[in-house]
Amino acid sequence: MIKLVEVNEANWLEIRSLSVSEGQDAFLDSPVGILARGYVYRHDRARVIGIENDDTVIGVALVRDLDDEPACYDLQQFMIDGRFQGKGFGTAALRMLLSELEKERKYDCVEVCVKMNDEAALRLYEKTGFVDTGYIDEEAPDSLNLMYNFPD
Repeated sequence: MIKLVEVNEANWLEIRSLSVSEGQDAFLDSPVGILARGYVYRHDRARVIGIENDDTVIGVALVRDLDDEPACYDLQQFMIDGRFQGKGFGTAALRMLLSELEKERKYDCVEVCVKMNDEAALRLYEKTGFVDTGYIDEEAPDSLNLMYNFPD
């Protein structure tokens, strides 16, 4: 069963050892980079979240608060280890993460920036309800800005 877990002394080494399928490493930071970003953005309430299936660490996510317009949760990284991809774990974990953020409801939406050629990620986000905002960041012209709005 999929669950979201706190990153702690007992599981951070497992998280550090995660890796994506060949070719996907160009789209994501390394797990160590994700952990470091969580620390760097700690003043923006960054949270590194472990993803487990039956007590086995299979992924990691990084969410932080973004108070700039549009004020939202910023899903900076979402990663499922290559050994566990294609089994529905990513979809289940992302839906679970969105549900937790909706319960918290500090913001009305979740934003994610995805490389235009990262087809697997784009399918995942589309499947879970993210839509393209049409905004192209000058600093990331090869990326799409996707938004998930919580229902009223």
